Amino acid sequence: MAVLDTGELRKGLTILVDGELCKIIDYEHNKRGRGTANVRLTLRNLRTGAITERTFMAGVKFEQAFLDRRPVQYLYNDGATYYFMDTETFEQPAVPAEVLGEAVHFLRENDTVELVTYQGEILDVELPPSVVLRVVHTAPGVRGDTAANATKPATLETGLTINVPLFINEGDLVRVDTRTGEYLTRVG
Repeated sequence: MAVLDTGELRKGLTILVDGELCKIIDYEHNKRGRGTANVRLTLRNLRTGAITERTFMAGVKFEQAFLDRRPVQYLYNDGATYYFMDTETFEQPAVPAEVLGEAVHFLRENDTVELVTYQGEILDVELPPSVVLRVVHTAPGVRGDTAANATKPATLETGLTINVPLFINEGDLVRVDTRTGEYLTRVG
């Protein structure tokens, strides 16, 4: 474990704060006149997902936590647990749905994602920035309905419902942003 000074902190680093594993979302260094400098951090607890703002005096030391990332292939789920296969060791880690959160809406069988662990504890999966999913249900577009940016709801193969343009039909493949859950483009 590396020890970091407040001057070495940056967005995206994972540190231990009061024994909790936190990722730095935002970092702001403040120096006021003759007073001491301080650092305001916006932190996301990687175990609970809670976001907090904390202020520390300059010079405080933090322990950097190194997260392991390894490629895994999504196999299947039984409703409450999602099963993956490590593509190198062929181990099959089981991940509770609560740990995955919204990521479950973007997983298809045989997709490869990054499994994020800390000292053997599974924290999350990292999805690619976008995924291609099939539309399984949507109302047909009405001919002549040409309002600017008109959309309709569509249910995708993973159960996720998003808004898509009127020209999208059942069976079409669409690219979806995994960070926002929004339609990006039609594929093929």
